[in-house]
Amino acid sequence: MASSRGIHINELSNYSIRDEIREFWSERAATFDLSVGHEVFSEAERRGWHRLIRKHLGEGQKRPLLDLACGTAVISHLMNDMGFQVTGLDWSDAMLAQARAKAAKRGTDIRFIVRDAENTGEPADSYEAITNRHLVWTLVDVPAAFAEWHRVLKPGGRLLIVDGNMGRPSWVSRLHGAVNKALGRLPPTRGHNMDPALAERHRRIREQVYFNNGMPAEAVVALLEQAGFVDIVVDRNLWDIHLAQAGKMPFWRAAERLASDRFAICARKPAH
Repeated sequence: MASSRGIHINELSNYSIRDEIREFWSERAATFDLSVGHEVFSEAERRGWHRLIRKHLGEGQKRPLLDLACGTAVISHLMNDMGFQVTGLDWSDAMLAQARAKAAKRGTDIRFIVRDAENTGEPADSYEAITNRHLVWTLVDVPAAFAEWHRVLKPGGRLLIVDGNMGRPSWVSRLHGAVNKALGRLPPTRGHNMDPALAERHRRIREQVYFNNGMPAEAVVALLEQAGFVDIVVDRNLWDIHLAQAGKMPFWRAAERLASDRFAICARKPAH
């Protein structure tokens, strides 16, 4: 695999897939918020997120919450809206620069730290809630990450994962491919606002992460159970969020968003 600098990873003993992932998302930081499905572009979508958060985590009431792989702090701000005391964690300085600028502009008191989501460095039993969006599919060692998140949560604390089995083509993507083939068009590239080279790097990263053959919710649940989580709930009722997002997308992207297997998973650390 080659990095954006044309360096082959197997030529560098100290360059790993983790470095490639961090570099990839750092390069995307400047344009990350331009994509529907990343930043929130309507009040309808915002209401949908607030509903989901309230359903699984309740009102914030100044409870400490850790937003893992916070990126430009989209989810961090939604959690802040709900009254949580938010810490946003990301290992990309470029993403956190965007996040800090956004927080300063909005006048929020979100704390940001540069750390690895698989090894947070935060004290044990220190957060009442942990959240992340579109993180789990990028992880190299999911069992280790889940064990770390269990460690950092306070007894009785809750984890809310928002992700999906995006590696599995939906019927819409297959139909889109068939239409393009019939019309003599190139197949659509996966990814938001990516040039072909970046999309190819995205594909190569997918091949090397833990869930490289797809990420069904059932597989995530099994690993959460192994890590010691209980009361695990898979919630696919995200229609208000996805409909609001689809309304801001071109036809095929909107159809793909509505047909893809996306879900929220909430789990609890036992009280004792």
